[in-house]
Amino acid sequence: MPRRVERCFGCGCEVDHDAAGLNKKLLGENVSKFFCLPCLADNLEVTVEDLLAKIEEFKSQGCKLFT
Repeated sequence: MPRRVERCFGCGCEVDHDAAGLNKKLLGENVSKFFCLPCLADNLEVTVEDLLAKIEEFKSQGCKLFT
């Protein structure tokens, strides 16, 4: 079954699988509004690079949101 395509609540662009997983990890499993990495970074007052590093960290820990 194809994955559901999420759209960024901030800018409307498509949110990729890793960004959707990061939204769930940082904002809660039941998040209903997803953000792309640039919009999420703006909202959390961090850099996109910080978020990319967190994605890699969670992947290396085996987090199922990023498989």
